[in-house]
Amino acid sequence: MHMYSVIAVQLGSSPGWLGIAPLIFIFAVFYLVLILPQQRRQKKWQAMLGQLKTGDKVVTSGGLRGTVVALKDDSLHLRVPPDNLRIEVTRASIVSVTTADEPAK
Repeated sequence: MHMYSVIAVQLGSSPGWLGIAPLIFIFAVFYLVLILPQQRRQKKWQAMLGQLKTGDKVVTSGGLRGTVVALKDDSLHLRVPPDNLRIEVTRASIVSVTTADEPAK
């Protein structure tokens, strides 16, 4: 027998769980690196949206900065400077919140 055929015989006789161990390891790494941090960000964002109140200064995903003047179920009204326009946006478009007494980040 050649040395290569001996190695092939030894590799073919490995238990089945050793064959899927690298796949399990790769899945675990993906979960820890990609999925878990995204779930944490999502929960933090949902909590931020749930704590919105009038007077909060917010930034939308479109870049609008304004002050919350009214809250509805799935939307809110913002007062936007410089002309104090009142616009309605969805809650999902809010990216960040700074209350009136906190400095802007």
